[in-house]
Amino acid sequence: MRKDKKQVIGEEISEDSIKLFLAVEPADATPPSLHKLIKAYRGLRIDDFERFLGFFKDAGYDLNAKDAQGNDFIALIQDQRLAEPYIEAIKAARG
Repeated sequence: MRKDKKQVIGEEISEDSIKLFLAVEPADATPPSLHKLIKAYRGLRIDDFERFLGFFKDAGYDLNAKDAQGNDFIALIQDQRLAEPYIEAIKAARG
């Protein structure tokens, strides 16, 4: 990092920035809903991911989308070290 650049940690992301994750589309056969969840998981902190889930549901996307092998979002990330809060957020959003 350059000396004149200040590292910003913990600054809240705007709603518009979070909603950008709704616009990403898969380049393969991955269901769009699943692709959007994975991209948001990779790009957002847990607090922002929880906000994203509200926008995701409001837009009518499927929290239970599965890939061709029958894996849903939880199955795809459950073995990752920091996945637990995201899994809990999905479970809460599903009701």
